[in-house]
Amino acid sequence: MSVFDLHKIDKLFFGYEELSAVLGISLASARVTASRYARAGLLLRLKRNCYIRRDSWRHLDREQKFAIAAILQTPSYISLLTALDYYQVTTQVQQDFIESVAQQRTKSVTIESTVFMFSKLQPDLYFDFSKVKDFFIASPEKALFDALYLSSMGKYRLDFSSIDYTKFDRTTLEKLAVLFPEKTVRLYRRLYDKS
Repeated sequence: MSVFDLHKIDKLFFGYEELSAVLGISLASARVTASRYARAGLLLRLKRNCYIRRDSWRHLDREQKFAIAAILQTPSYISLLTALDYYQVTTQVQQDFIESVAQQRTKSVTIESTVFMFSKLQPDLYFDFSKVKDFFIASPEKALFDALYLSSMGKYRLDFSSIDYTKFDRTTLEKLAVLFPEKTVRLYRRLYDKS
């Protein structure tokens, strides 16, 4: 058994089963080995039975981190400023801060210097996202409405003046507006009328 055998795992993140197969050890031994390798700094623990090699982490691109966000809290999808930045509709740029919305709970997970923030949405507002590669992401219009909704509820802050409203489909925005509370719609109208 060698630490170099970890490079034989062809997945971005993996669990005890892959570690057991590559190292030729039992699942129980794989659990102990994963914990020991994490303490030694060779692996990073993402969550229970989910690890990534530290050297892989250092070379992740933004979309790979989005895929990690998807496994940190399931179900969830990339939204808010992270999605708006991804679609290039804002002048604000986030470094090492990835925002998602989720159904279960609001929580924050920090891995190395990257913060994964999950904001809870009501189940009836959890829609209008699609799968891109290995992650789910809101449409540009839904990402805006998620931000408007959470802002109108006092749970989120965003510099709305940094957004280029001409890049959104107005028909889609109007369809979304009827699905959100009046407080959110008032904020949307106020901001959109200024743009």
